[in-house]
Amino acid sequence: MEMTWEFILRIFVAAMLGGLIGLEREYRAKVAGLRTHFLVALGSALFMIVSAYGFSELSLSEAQRWDVSRIAAQVVSGIGFIGAGTIIFQRRENVVRGLTTASGVWVTAAIGLACGGGMYLLAAVATTLVLIGMEAFNFILRWLERKRKVKQSDD
Repeated sequence: MEMTWEFILRIFVAAMLGGLIGLEREYRAKVAGLRTHFLVALGSALFMIVSAYGFSELSLSEAQRWDVSRIAAQVVSGIGFIGAGTIIFQRRENVVRGLTTASGVWVTAAIGLACGGGMYLLAAVATTLVLIGMEAFNFILRWLERKRKVKQSDD
């Protein structure tokens, strides 16, 4: 029963950290927002827990090998399908949109896996870095754009 509370804590922390990233995406009115990131992190954590602990009662012979990383690896592969759904090529403008959101979904899955593995500090630091990266780089890009426009108007 004690381990059940630990598992609940793991998926709760994952969902909250994923939700923080989703809030930032929601604020920016991106395709994948709060609910998507919340669910990706929670689901990834749950997959990690099931992978590591869900089959512990099976008695395996020495000839059988249990690799708990297999499900986690499939989360990494599978999340690409969700991320791909957020990426759009706009031919008229010749631009690709949605890469940052797809990357956010990808890293949110990693944060969920970390929480599922009980690595709360690592997951919290990763979440903080994601949010800093999204906000700081957004600020820098706007500043560079303003500087470019000023330079163009001076020419």
